[in-house]
Amino acid sequence: MSKEPRFSVPGSHRTLPPHAVRQGSVADGETVEVTLRLRSRAPLSSAAPLASGPTAAAPGPGVPLSREAFEAAHGADPGDLRRTEDFAHEHHLTVVESSAARRTVIVSGSLADLQAAFGVTLHSYTLNAQTFRGRSGDISVPQELAGVIEGVFGLDDRPQASPHFRLASPVAPDQAAQADQASTALTPRVPALSFTPPQLARAYNFPAGMDGQGQTIAIIELGGGYRKSDLDTYFHGLGLTSPKVTAVSVNGGRNKPTGDPGGPDGEVMLDIEVAGAVAPGARIVVYFAPNTDAGFLNAVTQATHDRVRAPSVMSISWGSAESAWTGQAMQAMSSAFQDAAMLGLSVFCAAGDDGSADRVSGGLQHTDFPASSPWVTGCGGTRLTLQGGTPVSEVVWNNGPGNGASGGGVSDVFALPGYQAGAAVPPSANPGGRVGRGVPDVAGVADPQTGYSVRVDGTDTVIGGTSAVAPLWAGLSALLNQALGRPVGFLNPQLYALGQVRDTVMRDIVTGNNGAYMAGPGWDACTGLGSPDGARLLAALGPAPQKPKGS
Repeated sequence: MSKEPRFSVPGSHRTLPPHAVRQGSVADGETVEVTLRLRSRAPLSSAAPLASGPTAAAPGPGVPLSREAFEAAHGADPGDLRRTEDFAHEHHLTVVESSAARRTVIVSGSLADLQAAFGVTLHSYTLNAQTFRGRSGDISVPQELAGVIEGVFGLDDRPQASPHFRLASPVAPDQAAQADQASTALTPRVPALSFTPPQLARAYNFPAGMDGQGQTIAIIELGGGYRKSDLDTYFHGLGLTSPKVTAVSVNGGRNKPTGDPGGPDGEVMLDIEVAGAVAPGARIVVYFAPNTDAGFLNAVTQATHDRVRAPSVMSISWGSAESAWTGQAMQAMSSAFQDAAMLGLSVFCAAGDDGSADRVSGGLQHTDFPASSPWVTGCGGTRLTLQGGTPVSEVVWNNGPGNGASGGGVSDVFALPGYQAGAAVPPSANPGGRVGRGVPDVAGVADPQTGYSVRVDGTDTVIGGTSAVAPLWAGLSALLNQALGRPVGFLNPQLYALGQVRDTVMRDIVTGNNGAYMAGPGWDACTGLGSPDGARLLAALGPAPQKPKGS
């Protein structure tokens, strides 16, 4: 009997990390879960995310769809769900979850059955003292599911992303001098100063009299955890009531503090404390998932389509260079962010803490994903100096090689979105000078030497990194939503349009570099459009004044 025709899932090709060491075969009897992402029953409103991204340029936010209306129009087709479930049954797999809204079917089965079902061979590998299940090559599906299944995630469980935060530490004068000599545009490093999030909210002129009441901020976490006692102590010290925080488990991930302030707990606590201190009246929902491509995707789709908690804002401080992702993973994630935009969610992603190379060796420049998706607002980093609570200097965060710098650059994957057409995004610094999606869109203080005062695992500390900028902007978005009485939604088209047709609503950062790219007037690949002026942004996003009758 001849084998049934099989077709590769586009973008599923994967290679192993260069220094991964094969340990042997996987245990065929081990049971694992795999996530299948299905096509939409109807094309979404613009071109596919990997093609040209959003093209809207109007300053207005548009009318978001309800989650129910979105599922009816753009969820998975019931016939596709049935065909996928039949395929699972034929290959001895169990359907764990099936969601039309998320276009997701999660199946479980033995590794032997999963390898046969998707035409892959899995082995055990070690890399940097970590053991993972890995594969190389393409994933395939039967002919009847070609084009139906757009992505298969979870066969490979290598760590997908890193948190983008850095602990502050004093630097010896000779180290600071070496950094200065490396580049006159570098930020000199000095013993850390710090600011509380409310101090930064005042410095950035966030709307007064707002606390985010009625808003829900979703935070995506891929490890670590928080303790309520730490949150209560921290917010009491700020004179604030602790926000309502809910932990949601995704794919078995859970709130699990490690006890190490320098580990993932630092990311979790930083995100909650910054967003919660800026918008203490908002509800915070933390979606904990495993640090895999499947876990990351499922956390995003679950938060986006969560009808019970209904987030209006999402903050993501985890990511990795585009080169670390498969095409199918970037396609699925970016499509999920497009879902969020259509539902009226504002999504903010950290742009990375390792300059324009984004922690990749080899001499090329790399942008960080998911910040490089054209459907999110990428957040870069600055160094901020205040005097009497007022900004007197703000430059690109760059403390020299290995010491942290704002991520940013030109995407190797995503095309230039329509809203950036007038932003003068430069060609990529890589050979060929590709013109693509420019990262970041906005910025905020990220240098740990002028960082955020937070509490992690019972320790008061100072943390920086673009990880802090995403929840800072998420908190601002919650305030804007409350003040306007409606979600501001996907901010990028509005921000870029406002920059061209109205007085500035941003603090332009014109000094410094992140390696290959220089700051300058207007948009740049270090700090985007700049850091916020919250009150002016609120005024610009509000309805235009009505002309008097008879005028």
